[in-house]
Amino acid sequence: MGEGRNCLRGSMGLPPLTLVGLKMTAATRQEVLGLYRSIFRLARKWQAASGQMEDTIKEKQYILNEARTLFQKNKNLTDPDLIKQCIDECTARIEIGLHYQIPYPRPIHLPPMGLTPRRGRGLQTQEKLRKFSKPLYLKSHDEVS
Repeated sequence: MGEGRNCLRGSMGLPPLTLVGLKMTAATRQEVLGLYRSIFRLARKWQAASGQMEDTIKEKQYILNEARTLFQKNKNLTDPDLIKQCIDECTARIEIGLHYQIPYPRPIHLPPMGLTPRRGRGLQTQEKLRKFSKPLYLKSHDEVS
């Protein structure tokens, strides 16, 4: 009878671990939904830096379309590291947009063979270095655009 209880306790030890995992997922889900809501609030209050109504409408529409597209694309992600990366990218894009008053990602310029690899200057090495040097807020921009 005592062995049965130990076996039962061992099997009961698994659900709390599963519940902890679910709580983390629920917390992540709440964070993602909070970001989604904050983007829509931002779009509602957005004013173009030029002050022109046409620009404001265009920029608001861009913000909404970009958010819908990226959130829809990433809705089935299950890897916690990828989810964290997407959350960080979203946060960075919101902060940059508010700081510079532009909704579009700030482009970067890297000359064609400007990144020096350790050995040789092969095109594949340059492309790999470019990929790694891309700022966080531009990771998904090329995939969608």
